[in-house]
Amino acid sequence: MEKKKHHILAVRRDDRFSPNSIENDRAILQSVCRLLGNDIEMVDEARLSEECNADVYLSMGRLPRTIQLLKRIEDQGDIVINSAYGVAASVRCKLYETMKANHIPMAPSHGVHGYWLKRGDEAAQEVGDVMYCPNEEALDKAKERFAERGIDNYLVSAHVLGDVVKFYGVGDRFFRYYYPTDDRRMKFSHELVNGEAHHYPFDERQLRHEVERLAEIISLDVYGGDAIVDEKGCFYIIDFNDWPSFSRCREEAADAIASLVKDRMR
Repeated sequence: MEKKKHHILAVRRDDRFSPNSIENDRAILQSVCRLLGNDIEMVDEARLSEECNADVYLSMGRLPRTIQLLKRIEDQGDIVINSAYGVAASVRCKLYETMKANHIPMAPSHGVHGYWLKRGDEAAQEVGDVMYCPNEEALDKAKERFAERGIDNYLVSAHVLGDVVKFYGVGDRFFRYYYPTDDRRMKFSHELVNGEAHHYPFDERQLRHEVERLAEIISLDVYGGDAIVDEKGCFYIIDFNDWPSFSRCREEAADAIASLVKDRMR
């Protein structure tokens, strides 16, 4: 019996990649699906296989097997949003080198206000995957804890004093930013290390330009991340990832994503 062909298939992210955000991640995908049609099937990425036959894949997946499968699907000419190639390029260790090579504003490697240790092989899955270290002694101990967990791929960056800004984007058609300490919506509360936002003035258009430039470089359509704005108005992108939950602007973002999908299908 021939398998039914689904025009669009939504691929839900594995729970391990949605720490404290499982329902919010599901909600943005559901919102996009509602705007595109009521007959869209949603599948957990662990169940995604070659047998899933679709024209368009809306994927939040991050498992290595998901990425490899969707790369093959893309190579065959089907539409995948986000591109599996873009998701692979947004892994922190690769992203760091891309940002450095393209002169994207980023935190320096050394400083006098402490350090951040972040696993570089995968997106954060628990609070211990990103650690603030007030000094080099604490940094060495944090590296030891990573080693005990079998994590030998990591990045170290200097802590930058300033306002934490969380941004969300869809291609070049949608961009929003917020201060997490204003609404207290935080995944791990790492933002509190910087304290309450001072709302330092900065060039918002330039932040958007650099964020969209990075997204274009790595071929990521739906993205989000964090930046630090210091008291002089300089900004540093400290995190960038594929398809966030858009919990602060879900309906607006869903409209932008659905519009993007419709444009790609034309």
